[in-house]
Amino acid sequence: MSRNIFTATEELSAKLFALIDLPLYDQSTRLKTSDVACSMSLEHWSASINLLKAALLPSAVTVHRAQFEALLRSIWVLYAASDSQIERLSSELTLEAEQAAKNLPMVADMMSAVERQGPPQAHDALKRFKENTWKALNSYAHAGIHPLRRHAEGYPVQLIESIARNANGLAIVAAMQASVLSGLQPLQRDILDLAAHFPECMPPPL
Repeated sequence: MSRNIFTATEELSAKLFALIDLPLYDQSTRLKTSDVACSMSLEHWSASINLLKAALLPSAVTVHRAQFEALLRSIWVLYAASDSQIERLSSELTLEAEQAAKNLPMVADMMSAVERQGPPQAHDALKRFKENTWKALNSYAHAGIHPLRRHAEGYPVQLIESIARNANGLAIVAAMQASVLSGLQPLQRDILDLAAHFPECMPPPL
């Protein structure tokens, strides 16, 4: 398989991180908690790409699922979470705090809340990703038919490239979220322009 997609991803990553290396707009607990989740999503992005490069596809897809969930959590925290929910997420890690956090919304509920209260563009991007990939991602996370058959039969080049492209697409959404957290929403245009220079490693246009 050509490594061009990974070479392009490395270049995209360096430029993207340089673009969003900015302080937060303020130091509120809401922004700081959202930023931690956004940073985690970008870390999962790097990890999933490195796992793909190492031909560890089931692990890459499992981390890719976590990449999506961390990004969704970041957007949900910023726009839809209540103060009490944010307090539970930002509390010192204790047994009591862990128990309280079990009652926080999961993916479906966060998606609904973001649809009601978040930016339509962010919700649409997350919805498209979830509709196209969620069943397969869950299969990989829970050792279902997808990873069992692929692990036994091998991984098509097209599948590896598709996962890399999807991971890169989520990273662009995370970078746009980071620009919001910095208070520099116009930076989103620069992020989209940057992505447009890397069609060889981005999801196909709609």
